[in-house]
Amino acid sequence: MQATLHDPVDVKKCAPITHRRRLGDCLVANHQLKELITTELTQVGFDMVPNEKATECTVHLPVDHWVEVGALCLLARSSTATCLRDSRGDLVAWKGADTAEECVEDMVTQADCFRIQYPWDLLKLNEEVLTLIDSSEIAGEISPLAQVDGNLHLGRGSVILPGVYIEGNVIIGKDCRIGPNAYIRGETSIGDHCKIGNAVEVKNSVIYPNTNIKHLSYVGDSVIGSHVHLGAGTIIANYRHDGTNHRSYVGGRLVDTERIKFGAVVGDGVRTGVNTCIYPGRKIGPGRMTLPNAVVDKDLMGNDLSAGK
Repeated sequence: MQATLHDPVDVKKCAPITHRRRLGDCLVANHQLKELITTELTQVGFDMVPNEKATECTVHLPVDHWVEVGALCLLARSSTATCLRDSRGDLVAWKGADTAEECVEDMVTQADCFRIQYPWDLLKLNEEVLTLIDSSEIAGEISPLAQVDGNLHLGRGSVILPGVYIEGNVIIGKDCRIGPNAYIRGETSIGDHCKIGNAVEVKNSVIYPNTNIKHLSYVGDSVIGSHVHLGAGTIIANYRHDGTNHRSYVGGRLVDTERIKFGAVVGDGVRTGVNTCIYPGRKIGPGRMTLPNAVVDKDLMGNDLSAGK
């Protein structure tokens, strides 16, 4: 069996996290999405080939879908040009033609799969992948005065300082400094060279490499890009008073995230002033800055690099 990966046509809906990277390069459980998909496929016997070497026997898989590999194995056995669709009718993969439009048959799967259209879909996938972790792997140092209640993957050169409490399945990359007195919980992944400091709580979030959250901050159910600095006292709220799903503007329209808990999506290189408060469901574009005591009650995605209210 052969398979090849394709970039999706439209990645703007995943902004700002895809502003400077392809969707396949986005991180899930500290691995690039395309790496996770490749691992899943090779484990069941697929050989990965580049697009230019694809044949009529090759399964074509866009990286904006996460699907049970059993359905892809069934597609690989098809003898005609066939599209694989999910229960909603969305295209998942195809075989036997250069493009899906050339296929002559449809195959519908009831397998668990979903499309990665929006940044909160990456958060969902991160949760699903980390839930599967069933043991700890420790390559760094953990203070005897820290507590881990769950499964922790800790990278080489990383240090967990006194007073840190880690609860749930958590991945922390290489050369990170966590604590003292930090709280990390839920299915959280923290990239290489990050600093999570004193009295910081991170819950159920994806944090890219080289990001600093050093003092007195809360980050809940959020995706935080690389080289971000959250000033002391920055709070990313994640819950509505009325308990309904969060909605977020995408392409000028409000989209239901289908999440009761959802924080923010923060692009690469963002810097927040001290005591910045970010409303749930907001997006901050790459390189943006906020002033001290700023309230971010709407998306900051334009060209004006500083904001405060």
